[in-house]
Amino acid sequence: MVRLIPCMMLSLLALQVQAADVKTAVPDKPKPAPTSVSAKEYSADLLSLYREARLEDPRVLAAYARAQGGKERAREAFGSLLPQLSANAGANRIKQVNALTDQIYNSQSYSLTLSQALYNKAAWENWQRYKSLAKQTQSETEEAQAEATVDLATRYFAALAADDELELTIAERSTTQKSLDQVSALYERQFAKKTDVLDLQARVDLLAAQEVESRNQVRLSRAALSEIVGRPVTEKLSRIRNDVQLKVSDDSLETWVRQAVESNPSLLASVSGVEAAGAALRGGKGGHYPTLSMNLSAQNTNEGYNNALAPRTDSYVAGIQLSVPIYSGGSTSARVRGLYQDQVAAEQQMEATRRQVVKETTNAYLTAESSVEKLRANRNAVSSAEQSSIASQEAFKYGVVNAVDVLTATQNEFKARRDLLKTQYDFITNLFILNRWSGKVSDDSVERVNVWLSNNSKTDTVPVSDRKTKQ
Repeated sequence: MVRLIPCMMLSLLALQVQAADVKTAVPDKPKPAPTSVSAKEYSADLLSLYREARLEDPRVLAAYARAQGGKERAREAFGSLLPQLSANAGANRIKQVNALTDQIYNSQSYSLTLSQALYNKAAWENWQRYKSLAKQTQSETEEAQAEATVDLATRYFAALAADDELELTIAERSTTQKSLDQVSALYERQFAKKTDVLDLQARVDLLAAQEVESRNQVRLSRAALSEIVGRPVTEKLSRIRNDVQLKVSDDSLETWVRQAVESNPSLLASVSGVEAAGAALRGGKGGHYPTLSMNLSAQNTNEGYNNALAPRTDSYVAGIQLSVPIYSGGSTSARVRGLYQDQVAAEQQMEATRRQVVKETTNAYLTAESSVEKLRANRNAVSSAEQSSIASQEAFKYGVVNAVDVLTATQNEFKARRDLLKTQYDFITNLFILNRWSGKVSDDSVERVNVWLSNNSKTDTVPVSDRKTKQ
């Protein structure tokens, strides 16, 4: 015991030095792709699933269809400002009877009419309204794509977390089972307590139950991922590389908030909604304005007054038509008042969206920034817990600690590993959320995150018995 105490003190000192010196590096460029990949080794990464989801996610496809429909409706409203040309042709069989004549004859008529609005405020503002609505649907499409990207990333890392939980549970169960076998052998020689055996056995049974639940969570997380991609996702998923440093951009919080207010698609959609409401209000007021139009027509017919047969005649007419609204029962004024309230509601909705964007951007930035410090602490915790577990195993052989202490050290180690992996996934998810609210979610942002992933599809869960040979 006297000789063992200095050794343990030196081990703890070395542990502190090792835990404090955690080195990470930012990758300069992705690893080169392998020349061939077998089906067993293939793993899907975030970028490949993102490209599939862009073509299969119903939310994205529906938003794109709405954007295209908005463009066509704007073009339809613009068409009312352009010349309106129509052609007509008709043939009649006429019987005419009076005191002087009783005859039956055929008549034909052909006409071509051109009408051009010279001044129509309601039609002009209606076009402005639909242009703003088209911009709104386009911004909503970008927001839908950003939301779908965040949802995909969330489900992707949730699936990774489920895989991690299963592998860690299996590894912890294997480690605990070895401790149970060791304590059981000592108990048979009356060198261990019965309570130690029972505690370890209870933990093994609990981990067996947790393993069943973890397997079910793996299937559920894959089903959630398949819902977005549109096909069963059964391949392995690429994991976060161990040689990268996860960090937020060097830009300040104020820069991110300013970028969000300027570029957030949801806020831009609200701004377009306010513009559309303003155009609708001006168009409603246009109901009090006169309209002016020019009409040109050409006609060829052999039918005269009162359907009388007449010599075939060509007629050409050019005219200006002025229409002045005088009174419509108060409906135009009521419509204007209603449109004014719609504009107020749109402005308040825009302000609510702006506040939400500022809040969500701030929350995502602060959460991601704190996750960086938490990652550093979790790496130190994993290193410390691993060394503590190894030291407990060694100390147990000499009777310094009991089996319960070994069990506690093992639980602490695997808990630290779970916390580290969860913090990594939460950090990347929050980074996507930050980019979403600031209007920066794009193919490039997914590619930058995808560089952090590798083809390694296994969680780093080295059992204690194997780790001791590496010390």
